[in-house]
Amino acid sequence: MDLPGVPSSVLEALQSAARSLDIPHLALVGGVVRDQLLHQRSGRSWLGVPDLDWVVEGDAAALVAELGRQVGSERISGVQEHGAFGTVALQLDGIPLDLATARQEHYPAPAENPVVRAGTLQADLARRDFTINAMALDLVARELIDLHHGQADLQHGQIRFLHAGSVQDDPTRVIRAARYAARLGFQLAEESLEQIRSTMQQWPWVWQQGDDATAAPPALATRLRMELERLLEREPWPQALDLLEQWQALPLLDAQLQQDLKRTQRLRCARRLCLPLMPAFLLGAADPVAVAERLQIPGKQQQWLQQCGALRDWLMDNPPSLQASPSIWSTALEQKGWQPEAVALAVTLRPQQWRPLLRWWGRWRRIQAPQTARDLIAAGWHPGPAIGEELRRQRSAAQDLSR
Repeated sequence: MDLPGVPSSVLEALQSAARSLDIPHLALVGGVVRDQLLHQRSGRSWLGVPDLDWVVEGDAAALVAELGRQVGSERISGVQEHGAFGTVALQLDGIPLDLATARQEHYPAPAENPVVRAGTLQADLARRDFTINAMALDLVARELIDLHHGQADLQHGQIRFLHAGSVQDDPTRVIRAARYAARLGFQLAEESLEQIRSTMQQWPWVWQQGDDATAAPPALATRLRMELERLLEREPWPQALDLLEQWQALPLLDAQLQQDLKRTQRLRCARRLCLPLMPAFLLGAADPVAVAERLQIPGKQQQWLQQCGALRDWLMDNPPSLQASPSIWSTALEQKGWQPEAVALAVTLRPQQWRPLLRWWGRWRRIQAPQTARDLIAAGWHPGPAIGEELRRQRSAAQDLSR
């Protein structure tokens, strides 16, 4: 077994500890297996291994303890054990490792968090999302385990859900599929596309939770937000969002996002303005603030969306004219107390008044009076409200000179 950037001494130490405990399977799993196969067989660039995820068919904590006995404490550092989850994180010779006891799971109801308990390596692989992510390199047997034909899907450039109930169990897998398809340039298998269509025909589902028969499991909204954040922050988001639109899957988040014709233009504008893409994306929803609250995005971003909505209403009511001076626009915007990011979000919507909004965001708001209160006092001004008025006058004059 060869992994670029991972010393053979690390693999040999793990193998020796596993054999000492008669552990039947110690397997490297997840994206690193997929990416290594793509690197070896298709010539894809190898981007390195940020961490190594291992599944232990046995006790992960016992394996780490045996590893420490064999190699000594000088080679191991940063051990963090999470007993409730059966996982241990550590560094061996400076290489980050994550070891997890093999698990199996079942979903008590669609989209709820799964119930997890200890299981076999085979069961652990069966709970994963796609065939290309359900392969393992077994360090004990020194073989590639591919029970779900992931190699064939890699060869054909296909994303395929692992089983027929994958999307119903966890709808966030649809967003994950778009992430991987965009990143790898793969196509969604036809049977998987049909699974999405079938699921979306039943959406929104109705859950029974206390006295509320329409409340979705809170964990589902959290998982949707996390997958969407990864898509917007780490992946080729224009392609990934286009795929979700093609698959008719954006109603998972909000029905109106499916017909959001200005999405790409708005997000590219947000990127140029160095804004987080999440609130800019949610501006295409029927009620951006409600969706933001449901997804539990950061509170300050919810505030920007709320203020952006108020700003849009103000622009349609009685804003300054397009020909108004920079100081008039600045005074009008600043009296409202809106956050600069809320104004920038409004720019991404390209209202008729987007130019003065953009100029305030980029230039006018940063202009200060050429003198300070201390300068005025030194020149003979008496402390009091008149100093504030003079500083505002000077600032307005400086803003208007910048036009």
